[in-house]
Amino acid sequence: MKMPRFNKLPEEFQCDEVKLYYDILKTKTASLVMKRIFDIVISLLFIILMALPMAVIAVLIKATSKGPVIYKQVRVTAFNKTFRIFKFRSMRVDADKKGELLTVGEDDRITKVGKFIRKFRLDEFPQIFHVLSGKMTIVGTRPEVEKFTSVYTKEMLATLLLPAGVTSLASIKFKDEAKLLESSTNVDETYINVILPEKMKYNLEYIRNFSFSSDIKLIIKTVAEVFSSRGE
Repeated sequence: MKMPRFNKLPEEFQCDEVKLYYDILKTKTASLVMKRIFDIVISLLFIILMALPMAVIAVLIKATSKGPVIYKQVRVTAFNKTFRIFKFRSMRVDADKKGELLTVGEDDRITKVGKFIRKFRLDEFPQIFHVLSGKMTIVGTRPEVEKFTSVYTKEMLATLLLPAGVTSLASIKFKDEAKLLESSTNVDETYINVILPEKMKYNLEYIRNFSFSSDIKLIIKTVAEVFSSRGE
């Protein structure tokens, strides 16, 4: 993973707020290389070892609800580039057209199988193919839709200096985000003005303190959080 020259970044990134974080990452070349190697090795192993469980999940989704197995949505990754993210479908077909982009509380658009795979984050398994391709990384800021990245402050854009991640400290801290939004009368407004700024504090802290060892710690923390949810 190599950082491009600052003057080669998209125009909106060429500001003092982003430069501060860019300069930090430029000193982390070894960690960035190790991060990419780790992503490739782990994603390949995961695909091999989890091929059967992913096939079982696919069959359960297809057998219990109408629609495709994979849900696709345009998200934003490094340098404001867009890609179509893959997830196991956990909601009814056309759920995006029948409610908010964000899920809230006990969202009735979520299927029975979807509720289970969301609880243990199994719906995100297909994203490992994005990790292998380099569109995503295992640890990094969760990929947002353009609707939300369009309101990023200049400093928030610094989180897009690296590929979008499967997990992050912010996603762990806000694992109950849907419940937090449940009482809101305007979900998007609450997310943009209240939750997003708080999540970005963690995401920017990650960039400031980035190292390969910190990634490993976050992966361990994520696994611990997933398994602890079994008792909830």
